[in-house]
Amino acid sequence: MHAESDERGHVVVPTAERPVPGDVPGVVAEGGTADSERELGSRAPRFIKKSRTLHLSWQVGVFVVGLAVVIAGISMLVLPGPGWLVIFAGMAIWATEFVWAQLVLRWTRRKVSEAAQKALDPKVRRRNIILTTIGLVIIAVLVGIYLWKFGIVMPWKIDQ
Repeated sequence: MHAESDERGHVVVPTAERPVPGDVPGVVAEGGTADSERELGSRAPRFIKKSRTLHLSWQVGVFVVGLAVVIAGISMLVLPGPGWLVIFAGMAIWATEFVWAQLVLRWTRRKVSEAAQKALDPKVRRRNIILTTIGLVIIAVLVGIYLWKFGIVMPWKIDQ
């Protein structure tokens, strides 16, 4: 596998070097996406790839913007906000220029689709529904005990 970025203008690292027996050209296998057939490498405009200095500064800019978005996403894991969504957006920004980020995103997409297929399994769905129901009943009982013991106390005085 070639993981270096293209700085000479001809990047293209095919995702599959040899066809797998049984594959039909143009048909996406089950669980695969049309995106998995996309070639790896820089997606910078052609005029930027022509100049090594311009392409290197483009890569630095993409890295800095992606890093800022990923750091914002990491901070949103603790603070309010869609942390994981922003982290994946930063990875998508990096994937426009860096092969390693493209490979990480492909692996993540594959794992997410596997998890979605597993979650749709009737046995797993039934188990998840039962566990969720038990958890909600436990929370309702604990909230009921708390309200019975302490009541509802508003932090502000409405009477005054």
